Amino acid sequence: MTTLEAMPETRAQILRLLKARGHGTLGELAGELDGTTVNARQQLAALIKSGWVPRIKPREPQGKGRPPVEYALTDAGDHLFEKNYDSLSLMLIETLQARFGDDALLTAMESITDSNVAQWDKALRGKSLHKRLETLKGIYFADDPHTFVETHDDGPRLVETNCPYLHVAQREPRMCSITLSTLSRLLGYRVVREQRFQDGDRRCVFRVCQDQPVDPATFRFALEDGDT
Repeated sequence: MTTLEAMPETRAQILRLLKARGHGTLGELAGELDGTTVNARQQLAALIKSGWVPRIKPREPQGKGRPPVEYALTDAGDHLFEKNYDSLSLMLIETLQARFGDDALLTAMESITDSNVAQWDKALRGKSLHKRLETLKGIYFADDPHTFVETHDDGPRLVETNCPYLHVAQREPRMCSITLSTLSRLLGYRVVREQRFQDGDRRCVFRVCQDQPVDPATFRFALEDGDT
């Protein structure tokens, strides 16, 4: 995923300005940058194309004439800035477990699995196993460059080299059972992890056990082997 540090400096400056100001016109932004208005316009066009900045409705004009177009951050653009979702997620998990018990946490995980399956089911319907796996490379987010499919004699693998929930998964590894159960239901076969970030493997490898079919009418959720 793109970070502010990985993009051209002028684009990063524009995003930081919009984060601080809330919105701004081309002239206002160019006035705070070292480059020209032409350069600022070009960088804004690139940010708009990337989905990080939209044109927004201008403020009411202060005088005569048409007010200039303004720019702001989209939700995706705002997510380029540091967030602390892991701590909040862990707090919610620990509070749910402490307040209502372990069964409540497992029920919540089962419900999340149901939601995941409902979200993906239509997109996968009628596709071969290989096509379903290729589609599920985006199980965490669209166009994920860190997830790919491997083909082996004993069954295909979905390989994940970047876990977007790693901190949460390390503290509460049972949360990974949501992904395993979701994959098992969507693929129609039991899915197991052969490698795990939690074990220091630096990736997760999900193997599809084609000799162990899953009945979607009876299976909803199960903890990963070894988790209690």
